[in-house]
Amino acid sequence: MRYLEVGDKLFNVKRDGFNDFARYSFSEVVSLTKTLAVLKNGVRLVNQPRKSYIISDVGYPVSKNKGAHWHIVTIEAIRDAQVENAKIEAYDWFQEKEFSLKEIMFIHRKFKELEKHLE
Repeated sequence: MRYLEVGDKLFNVKRDGFNDFARYSFSEVVSLTKTLAVLKNGVRLVNQPRKSYIISDVGYPVSKNKGAHWHIVTIEAIRDAQVENAKIEAYDWFQEKEFSLKEIMFIHRKFKELEKHLE
């Protein structure tokens, strides 16, 4: 476990309940004080690595909100964020889209074809 340095890239994941999508935030350390690391997005972290069992082994707690942690960016975190963003985009599109009967029939036919291929 190491202390943060200027230029370190970090991420945080939030959910609004168990059924919500994981929403990733990314930022970078832009300045340090004796005890804090300040991120580009204004978040202030306690520059004291702590064990974090939720996302990765090590997390850096948000100042005045010790339950929220930021983590060093990894390739896996970037991939996970891309997958979650694709899910959110698809979900939002279906929520906002008003389908015509012709479109509904087309989608239904495609799903039926897909079911046949998966059997």
